Amino acid sequence: MRKVWFAILLALTMAAQPASAKTFRWAADGAVVSVDPYARNETFLLSFLGNIYEPLVERGRDLKIGPALATSWTQTTPDTWRFTLRPGVTFQDGSPFTAADVLFSLERARAPGSKVAGMLASIREARAPDPLTVEFVTEAPDPILPEEIARWYIMSKTWAEANDAQQPADLGRNEDGFATDHANGTGPYQLVSRDPDDKTVLAPNVRWWGTRDPSVTRAIYRSIPTDATRVTALVSGEVDMIVGVPAPDRERLGRAPGLHLVQGPELRTILLGMDQWRDELVGSNVKGRNPFKDIRVRRAFAEAIDEGQIKDSVMRGVAIPTALMVGPGVTGFSPDLNKRPPFDLAEARRLLAEAGYPSGFELQMDCPVDRYANDEAICTAVVGMLARIGVTVKLATFSRAKYFLKVLAPRYNTSFYMIGWAPATYDAQEVLINLIATRQDGRGRFNVGGYSNRQVDDLIGAIVGALDPDKRRSLIAEAFRIHQEEIGHIPLHQQVLTWAARDTIDLVQMPGNEFALRYVRFK
Repeated sequence: MRKVWFAILLALTMAAQPASAKTFRWAADGAVVSVDPYARNETFLLSFLGNIYEPLVERGRDLKIGPALATSWTQTTPDTWRFTLRPGVTFQDGSPFTAADVLFSLERARAPGSKVAGMLASIREARAPDPLTVEFVTEAPDPILPEEIARWYIMSKTWAEANDAQQPADLGRNEDGFATDHANGTGPYQLVSRDPDDKTVLAPNVRWWGTRDPSVTRAIYRSIPTDATRVTALVSGEVDMIVGVPAPDRERLGRAPGLHLVQGPELRTILLGMDQWRDELVGSNVKGRNPFKDIRVRRAFAEAIDEGQIKDSVMRGVAIPTALMVGPGVTGFSPDLNKRPPFDLAEARRLLAEAGYPSGFELQMDCPVDRYANDEAICTAVVGMLARIGVTVKLATFSRAKYFLKVLAPRYNTSFYMIGWAPATYDAQEVLINLIATRQDGRGRFNVGGYSNRQVDDLIGAIVGALDPDKRRSLIAEAFRIHQEEIGHIPLHQQVLTWAARDTIDLVQMPGNEFALRYVRFK
């Protein structure tokens, strides 16, 4: 019945959007919860806001770091980077872009409520020798600073101060501010209107210093979290492109006349985390101790999870199983370490019994339902797999916004959870600092489970300052080896990106799941 409906709907509506149209409409499952570029360190939101705001440097189609608001940069000393700013750039309100905006943006990005401070963690001091030059002094030699700040967007000092927006509103505390709903960037598009639960409208920024294809004169983003509704919107002509094609519809949309799939590997690794710092788990029947503090329990979980089945049955083959926290394409990925624990139910049961849980135990697993590809289905499969070794898992599901408010709360209110991470720097250091480092001194902000190993922390400290590429890769491999042996997390797979668009649309898909409107062209 679904095939019949699909064919009829496609035939009736394929001509709904003529090739000469100037309004480009696209949809994904994310909501534009804020247009403040420091409100959330999340791929979707940062990608969307990259159409309005700009960093000093950015990744181009070839994935290499290139000029944006800075035209050149150099490491003048081991702990100093100098950036020469682009002359003649203005914000959308017509005010000039200068070094003062960069210094202000650094201060604001580190203010309470900001979720992007981790990008700037290595910077100790910033100064502006002249209006078009900025120097950053780092705590230690930082060879990858340009990669780290490629998603740090620059805001207008004058505009923020005039609108009492010197600090970002903290979404975790349900705060709201002027920059939550208003934007003033230097990027190729500007905000026209915003309804976070429905659509956000953009128009070209006529003051933009760069060039873009002129065929898109208006862009409308629709937030459609439900997979089936998103597909229907594409087929019916409501939108021209969708991000995140559900697995059951991939083959069908790929064969449909007038449509085509855009597929490629994604940098994002999907993984499971375990609370290893509390003395007693939240939502568990085990009292007075934390099972996850025992490596035998963590290993039992890892060996009970059949990623092959998840890949074949849940992901429909569109996933790349992994044993590492980063995938191919990320600096620091080591094929030698990319070997998953064996799927072995008997050994998993033995490990649990040896750890003192011969009959298993109960706990809660927290899972998003609209953040990652088939996230709820993956969690449901994990629940069933763990039941086979006697572990009873109560699955608690949340929408994207509520999920991150819960698991990223000040005390990380979760015992067992799913998370995904795509390093914006394309470098393993970002994952090590954010997901694996001990939660202290600005590091480990997304280390929800509280994994902590002093040797790994020391290695991360050495990695941050290593100027020799070969030595640096060796240090990264050693940190990952220790983390892997300790089952600090349970990596599952890298997602494969699948978008669908009309044949009248040309666009560029980036492995970081970033979507840039300036690359869109009506044929």
